Amino acid sequence: MDKVKFGIIGVGNMGFTHLVFFQNGKVQNGVVTAIADVNPEKLEAAKKELPGDYVCFASGEELIDKADVDAVIIAVPHYSHPPLSIRALKKGLNVVCEKPAGAYTGQVKELNAVAARSKGLFTMMYNQRTNPLYIKMRELVAGGEIGDIRRVNWIITNWFRTQFYYDSGSWRATWKGEGGGVLMNQCPHQLDLLQWICGMMPEKVRAFCHFGKWHDIETEDDVTAYFEFPNGATGAFITSTGDAPGTNRFEILGSRGKVVCEKDELTVCRLNGDLQEFLSSAQDGFATPAYTTEVIRQSGEVPQHVGILNNFANAVLGLEPLYVDGREGIKCVELINSMLLSAWQNRTVSIPVNDDEYFNELQKRCASSRLKETKDLLIDNTMSFGGTK
Repeated sequence: MDKVKFGIIGVGNMGFTHLVFFQNGKVQNGVVTAIADVNPEKLEAAKKELPGDYVCFASGEELIDKADVDAVIIAVPHYSHPPLSIRALKKGLNVVCEKPAGAYTGQVKELNAVAARSKGLFTMMYNQRTNPLYIKMRELVAGGEIGDIRRVNWIITNWFRTQFYYDSGSWRATWKGEGGGVLMNQCPHQLDLLQWICGMMPEKVRAFCHFGKWHDIETEDDVTAYFEFPNGATGAFITSTGDAPGTNRFEILGSRGKVVCEKDELTVCRLNGDLQEFLSSAQDGFATPAYTTEVIRQSGEVPQHVGILNNFANAVLGLEPLYVDGREGIKCVELINSMLLSAWQNRTVSIPVNDDEYFNELQKRCASSRLKETKDLLIDNTMSFGGTK
């Protein structure tokens, strides 16, 4: 094949944005031949705003079964990510799944099992992994530049959202429609990056989630979590959609230094020796170890979603290796589920989370969950991933 034929399932906010990328020629080796949405108004809006030589389908299932496509992009509410991905992979299609991989670990494990057997390629839309700063941060940690990790802190509170945002979709911030709030919607990229850059997952989590603290919603909009890692390191993760001005500061302290990512730059502090050795042997009670500082500023392109889509199309064509193995999506869902379960049961939770225990707790909340009586609106979400208006 010369170009990969894509079908986009869900042409709401993110799916519509993907269609823009293709119709503007930003995906060099891909073309959209089909789109699908259960809402006919969204299909009509897409055809009007972005006309093209593609066929429209009334559901993702219909597109998977009948469309002339090589690959599909899953851009629908979270609960539908696994079943649609599974259906496509079983047919041998290649799959790009928007974050998160699913709402709970049980369904993601089922997806991963199918992906392992499928002939199709499977990737997650972890577009933040294309950011040169995060790539460099990962290289520094993996290369031992700051030694063994001792502490990991991420304050990510620049997700400010108004009540209008939550009222724009009947499914938004409901247990039955979305399966979570700020953790499930805004933070999957950061939770993925945290384990990807550190090279390990926490093994214990104690989280305090506030549900509808700042907004009239069912789910969490303010979270503070404490992590313990298998090597003895500890960490904190703080997030909210109710803070303004917000903060985005990711800090990793190691035995030989520290790296901080904030305001589009990395600050790397390298100790002249081992921190613990200095702490144990210094003969001055107030002595501090010497260090050097390097500032690495953002440079080069940050291809984001387009970078993932171009890599995926090229991987399908055999031109380059797949950048993100979609099966890694389970890690983010593990972290989200463990934090919510910790808050619900007011206790420390071990990772991996107990699939059945989490699912049962989630179902209790879904039983009383109510989809809002509102007309779903299209929102310009480019600001959500670093765009400008």
